[in-house]
Amino acid sequence: MTDLGCMRYFLSVEVTQTSNGIFICQRKCANEVLRRFGLQNCSSVKNPIFLWCKLTKNVGGLKVNATAYKQMVESLSYLIATRPSLMYVMSLVTRFIEVPTIMHQQAMKMVMQK
Repeated sequence: MTDLGCMRYFLSVEVTQTSNGIFICQRKCANEVLRRFGLQNCSSVKNPIFLWCKLTKNVGGLKVNATAYKQMVESLSYLIATRPSLMYVMSLVTRFIEVPTIMHQQAMKMVMQK
């Protein structure tokens, strides 16, 4: 066995070990997700809940690329490990993963701004 020192990264989770405790974050992973979907320069919001609209099935709405929407949801699902505040809002947006519309995609982008 070899001692490699303090752990710094594990499964894209950044680990910081100090005398006060062990702290984890996924800043690098979150930045990569934002860059992947072209949202790296967006302004942040304090609350990812959608106060301006109620997410519904919206059968008559303009449909968007379901594959891209699924990729957004899957990318953010991995971040829930260190951002439990996203859990409720992610449960809302995953309900519409089969037939997403523009309203759902806008809500997903708002989640990413958090």
